[in-house]
Amino acid sequence: MTSPPIGASAAIAAQNLTLTLGSGESAVSILKGIDLTVPQGQTLALLGPSGSGKSSLMAVLSGLERASGGALSVAGEDFAAMNEDGLARARRGRIGIVLQAFHLLPTMTALENVATPLELAGLPDAQARAAAELEAVGLGHRLSHYPAQLSGGEQQRVAIARAIAPRPSLIFADEPTGNLDAATGAGIIDLLFARRAETQATLVMITHDIALAERCERVVSLADGLIASDSAQSNEKA
Repeated sequence: MTSPPIGASAAIAAQNLTLTLGSGESAVSILKGIDLTVPQGQTLALLGPSGSGKSSLMAVLSGLERASGGALSVAGEDFAAMNEDGLARARRGRIGIVLQAFHLLPTMTALENVATPLELAGLPDAQARAAAELEAVGLGHRLSHYPAQLSGGEQQRVAIARAIAPRPSLIFADEPTGNLDAATGAGIIDLLFARRAETQATLVMITHDIALAERCERVVSLADGLIASDSAQSNEKA
């Protein structure tokens, strides 16, 4: 009988996770042995100075980068055993990603930006689902607008709709308000937490903002490619 991947019942389970870029004398060790288990439905903030490994860890946990070593189970899938093509397939429908740069396709409308990934994943009623998700983030009146016709906050709302529309069990957000002013960013964070609460997805968010991090149930700080601290908050302040 084949054993399930380590931590298969958790949203994320990493043991001695490493990432090394380059080879030989030019090799650089980015992640140096990360042990991290994230229960399903938890909200977790990743803190740490620039160069601490936050974005690299998120890239590995989300399947955008392949780990160099260690064990990694994400959404019940053994990411450590997969090649890049396998990771791409495993991400589809299971993982939503919101980045600081919105990464919307400029030649597609807001509706098309949200619907196209649903269509590529073979999900039914992609257009209707995309329209409903854009309505949920307050953009029901902007379906036919192109990214250049939207404000930064509106573009990030489209990005959130795109990430959440497939109903992934995991959402990753890397400095989602980094390109927004304070007032717009606060609204985006409220929206992100509200949509996450409605879908009961696990949320892993990179931020430099301690106050924002403390809205999560758990705060993990990285330093020099290792976990420096791991603390649970009393409750999620969403």
